[in-house]
Amino acid sequence: MTRPVVARFCPSPTGNPHVGMARTALFSWAFARHNGGTFVFRIEDTDTSRDNEESYHLLVDVMRWLGLDWDEGPEVGGDHGPYRQSERMDIYADVAQKLLDSGHAYKAYDTAEELEERRNAARAAGKPSGYDGLHRDLTPEQQAAYEAEGREPVIRFKMPEKTYTFNDLVRGEITFDSANVQDYVIVRANGQPLYTLTNPTDDAMMGITHVLRGEDLLSSTPRQIALYEAFAEIGIGGGFTPEFGHLPFVMGEGNRKLSKRDPESNLLDYKPKGFLPEALLNYMALLGWSIADDRDVFTIPEMVEAFDVTRVNPNPARFDIKKAEAINGSHIRLLAEDDLRERLVPYFQDAGLIADPPTPEQLSTLAAATPLVHERMALLTEAVDMLRFLFIADDDFSIDEADAAKNLDEKGLDVVRAARSALADLSDWSTSAIEEALRTSLIEGLELKPRLAFGPVRVAVTGSRISPPLFESLELLGKEKSLARLDAALA
Repeated sequence: MTRPVVARFCPSPTGNPHVGMARTALFSWAFARHNGGTFVFRIEDTDTSRDNEESYHLLVDVMRWLGLDWDEGPEVGGDHGPYRQSERMDIYADVAQKLLDSGHAYKAYDTAEELEERRNAARAAGKPSGYDGLHRDLTPEQQAAYEAEGREPVIRFKMPEKTYTFNDLVRGEITFDSANVQDYVIVRANGQPLYTLTNPTDDAMMGITHVLRGEDLLSSTPRQIALYEAFAEIGIGGGFTPEFGHLPFVMGEGNRKLSKRDPESNLLDYKPKGFLPEALLNYMALLGWSIADDRDVFTIPEMVEAFDVTRVNPNPARFDIKKAEAINGSHIRLLAEDDLRERLVPYFQDAGLIADPPTPEQLSTLAAATPLVHERMALLTEAVDMLRFLFIADDDFSIDEADAAKNLDEKGLDVVRAARSALADLSDWSTSAIEEALRTSLIEGLELKPRLAFGPVRVAVTGSRISPPLFESLELLGKEKSLARLDAALA
């Protein structure tokens, strides 16, 4: 029987969302969408010491910004809610009790000191140092004696003594020997359920068919497979085990795993830096997958159509911020002019250059200026730097000191003076007329090369040597403001 695909993304709301987390969400979402299935967004927030409400809202906001929509989950609902584990504690308590009643789990009363002593002895003897199963088969009398001592038991799942082999969607066939998979804790002594119970319980009850997750969770797979088999016996979930695919690590500088502490890992930084969400998704997709060997830039609908999880490279992928920026630039160039203008507005508002809401005049200026920078930026914020001169008030206008030193020395000011003279009597303030006047005055009249002719004028008018094309910039700025800035530079 072929089941409809149900994939999920289930982060914990601890700290800021990071790149590795989003890459997992993207692959799970693309897998569900490619197969016409269901994508479930679930919040694993049972760790009250680390989880917080702010992180939860950040997760939801980031998923919305990235465009990774979900079919079931917070703010959407669904048939298998609630979708926050903190609201499902009664469910986990009931499942744990059923595992105890059926003999698939047991209470273990070992103290931390006893466990450490036995583990040290096992290591010294060259044996596995996991739990040795000492309390697997306690009699009711032994349990009562431990409880009389005031001991509070954990609940451990009873691992069957057999070898587990499964086909990993990314890595192929994997086998775990039973000697290396010991009984594990599913409920703490204080009654708090652990990830080892809550995650498979939710997957089973929500009908998850495919689990894509980081390779750091690979070693827990045989334990979860055994738990699913127990669930099938006691009637929890759909009676089947999902397929697993373990995604490669994302590496940072120094060939080490990208961590939350690495600046490029923080997803919250990418929007204010000027990344397009679809471009960031495009780059994250390349961290382990490609649409073709000779193609790096693609749309997200194209990714969904082509996505095949079995083509994910199991080897670690290295995060390269420069390549991410280059791909962002490629996506900016794919945007229609009107779309790009709309996306630029919030950045100009954040910089205090455009009102909220923008005035018609500001929108008109931005619409006219957008084509001048469309091909020139890798990040949306670069448009703010390049076009600032068009929106800033004359009283706040200033020239970059380093650019002034290089371009507005004595010779540079002579160029500015000649440019001012050539433009002053211009009746047709158009790009072509401005270009003709400046070329005649500076290149033919002063016999300057274009860089030496136009550089000082550019710096005087825009405040920087990096700006949109000069003649178009002058036309947009207008004759009055252009002449005033040339005068200010000369003064």
